[in-house]
Amino acid sequence: MGERKVTVKDLKEHLNYVQVTGDELSLEREILVADTNRPGLELTGYYLHSQRERIVILGNKEMGYIQGMSHEAQFTSFEYLTQDETPCIIITHGAQCPDLLREIAQRKKFPVLCTHEETYRVIIDTVTFLDEKMAPMTSLHGVLVQIYGKGVLLTGESGMGKSEIALELIKKGHLLIADDRVDCFLMHQEIIGQSPPVLKEMLEIRGVGIINVSKMFGVSSVLDKTKIDLNIHLEPWQVEKDYDRVGIEKKKYKDILGVSIPKLELPVKEGRSMAAIIESAVTNYLLSSMGQDSAKEFEERILRYIEFNKNGGNES
Repeated sequence: MGERKVTVKDLKEHLNYVQVTGDELSLEREILVADTNRPGLELTGYYLHSQRERIVILGNKEMGYIQGMSHEAQFTSFEYLTQDETPCIIITHGAQCPDLLREIAQRKKFPVLCTHEETYRVIIDTVTFLDEKMAPMTSLHGVLVQIYGKGVLLTGESGMGKSEIALELIKKGHLLIADDRVDCFLMHQEIIGQSPPVLKEMLEIRGVGIINVSKMFGVSSVLDKTKIDLNIHLEPWQVEKDYDRVGIEKKKYKDILGVSIPKLELPVKEGRSMAAIIESAVTNYLLSSMGQDSAKEFEERILRYIEFNKNGGNES
């Protein structure tokens, strides 16, 4: 699992916040918690259970309360809010930074940022950005495509034809997200997959080389990212292996960052149209997700047939 560092500078540049206090070095403060704090209780002098690692947001309500505070009360609160553990303070609605806060922050080289955005929008944008940037991640070898709106991760050893299958799927109207390496992120208990920037929109076809999918098939043939819903693992056809023929066998899963992704194992054999088989597998997965399980339906038919024969061919 990869550890990714996010700084106040990353946040400032991404959301175009204006720096009011602190120097360039102060922007290198690391953000450790993907959440914000509107310090209502802290402004009243109550500091118990306060989470100092959160970004502090000062909106209209907080600024209005600050205006009525005494100089001593402001000093105590601002000293607390500008501790080393706190990444930064963001002032919303284009409000002016209080003079005493500016003085204390400058002395401590603490970053105070300002924006004209409304408070609720600042909170949403900040948390969304941090959620994405701080999400646990890992990289997998494989190809990620979106088929019928579902993210399908194709895995298997080199030489199984994953990229060639992806090319066939793209020609059928499905979408490419990543080839060769898939960066996976855990966000809200879902696995999101995307391509590393250097490989984005590229597909490697043995004997042909690297092709740019968006230029060859149009920009609508690629996606930046998608949720991974299904893993299809390709393996060489083994005559002696007993493959799942009905679908009622025990379900298999692939663990990605602690999340279990449904997994199908498909044997690759010369003459099999793997793109069409994968399309069928995804369609069957969609039906199963809607409660229409073909394997169970077949099993029920067999049981009814057995019961019919036990009754001498008469309906019970």
